[in-house]
Amino acid sequence: MTFQHILVIFSAVIALLGSSAYIKDTISGKSKPNRISWLMWALAPMVATVAALAAHADLWTTSRTFLAGFVPLLILIASFLNKKSYWKITLFDSLCGALSLVAVIIWLFANSPVIAVLIAAVGDCFAAIPTIIKSWKYPETETGLTYFTGLVSVILVLPSVPKWNIQNSAFQIYLLLVNTILLLSIYRKGLPFFKKS
Repeated sequence: MTFQHILVIFSAVIALLGSSAYIKDTISGKSKPNRISWLMWALAPMVATVAALAAHADLWTTSRTFLAGFVPLLILIASFLNKKSYWKITLFDSLCGALSLVAVIIWLFANSPVIAVLIAAVGDCFAAIPTIIKSWKYPETETGLTYFTGLVSVILVLPSVPKWNIQNSAFQIYLLLVNTILLLSIYRKGLPFFKKS
């Protein structure tokens, strides 16, 4: 096992710990996940996993993709276990979900790896927008630890990127940005530059 593999395993364990905190908070009713975001965050990696297995892709890489979709799926399922964890979906949320779904469909038919990665990031971004807005307005409905461990997980994976090009690094850079934005949205009231004078 290489050092890169160890980093990937370690980052996956950290991400799972953060996600388990979100699942626990969702079941207890403390966190209220936006189901559009979590559905789309689950869908794209699961579709990618099926496509990768059908193409006989590397199982190591495919397992990371599967985990990226399976954990959001667990959070989505957890949101149905407690009525207190329900978050009302708006028309805007549905529009973002539809745009994310369109991006996933385009991504499935993209022949270029560069375009496919960029479209995947755009689709994921559309899925993230409802949760970013919710986190900004109602930070108490989110579990910040999940996004913190997501950020740490991505940082740990960066040294394992074999070559810094769009195919290998664009989505990782996007994940750094989206997790940072979510953390700022959740904890902004405690940060000095967001406090009212």
